[in-house]
Amino acid sequence: MGMNSVTSIGRNGIQDWIIQRVTAYVLALYTLFLLGFFATTEVDYQSWSALFDQLWFRIFTLLALLSIGGHAWVGLWTVSTDYIKSAGQRMLFQGIVVLAIFVYVVWGIQIIWGL
Repeated sequence: MGMNSVTSIGRNGIQDWIIQRVTAYVLALYTLFLLGFFATTEVDYQSWSALFDQLWFRIFTLLALLSIGGHAWVGLWTVSTDYIKSAGQRMLFQGIVVLAIFVYVVWGIQIIWGL
């Protein structure tokens, strides 16, 4: 039972690996959808607003936002445990990362749902 069980999302490396892969697929699909939308639509305020008026797209965007948060956390946790040797500095870095991800996810939810 090491630092893995305290600060990692999953209980072990396999779960973190799965989180990375699943979130990467969600983000890839979201990116491909947006590229297709931009390529096939004359994007203006009305078309963009109409897209976000659709519940399925808001949910898809929320899933992409949560995926960015999960993907970023697992990736930055891995980098911090590999390269920041001081436990205090590593915990400070991870705390800042968690706070930033939390703020951006909450802010994104407010934007998506108009809260």
